[in-house]
Amino acid sequence: MNTSKTRRIALIHALPFSISPIKHAFEEYWPEAELVNLLDDSLSVDLKKAKTLTEEIIGRIVTLGDYAHGVGADGILYTCSAFGKAIDIVKRNLDIPVLKPNEAMFEEALQKGEKIGMLTTFGPSVASMEAEFIGHAAERNSNTPLTTILVAEAMTMLSDGDTSGHNKALQLAAERHFTDFDLIMLAQFSTAQAFTSVSEVMKGTVLTSPQSAVLKLKNDLLLNRV
Repeated sequence: MNTSKTRRIALIHALPFSISPIKHAFEEYWPEAELVNLLDDSLSVDLKKAKTLTEEIIGRIVTLGDYAHGVGADGILYTCSAFGKAIDIVKRNLDIPVLKPNEAMFEEALQKGEKIGMLTTFGPSVASMEAEFIGHAAERNSNTPLTTILVAEAMTMLSDGDTSGHNKALQLAAERHFTDFDLIMLAQFSTAQAFTSVSEVMKGTVLTSPQSAVLKLKNDLLLNRV
């Protein structure tokens, strides 16, 4: 098995805060991967205004996937959680691994946890993430419940450059709602920055989407030789 071949991974972002957490995850878990970053931060703005995934927004997500494929990506990872329906179209269209932001984390959570919580900071993504989690659970014939807490003020803090305030807000939410849970997920890629803060108040497992996604892509492209 040749695990030394460089693989090009396209990272498609709708929020600039997602870039640093996934970069750090690749540095730690798969430094040999060659990364291509594509950012359209107007996507999150337009989704917030529209309050739903419009055909125009879906088309833009698909176009970004096609562009990533065109520059020779061996795999694609979308890093914003609110575009699941559009990413499903990309998955069907392309012949390379395409991951939703939380796909790998949800799979890992269902393997490891029975009482699962999720902290999220971006309201428009909540419905699609919960539906995706339920879908993964159904595939495994599982009725594991999911408790979601939205901490919208943390995203505002991050937008204002207050990373420590963001992390503290998520820590307080975890302490208030999830101390008796055996597993908690930090939903947005940007929330991975709060991993240490949240872990300090949690007895159970804390998962982040960047770590889970990098390990899944590495496994799919190297160990399974996709």
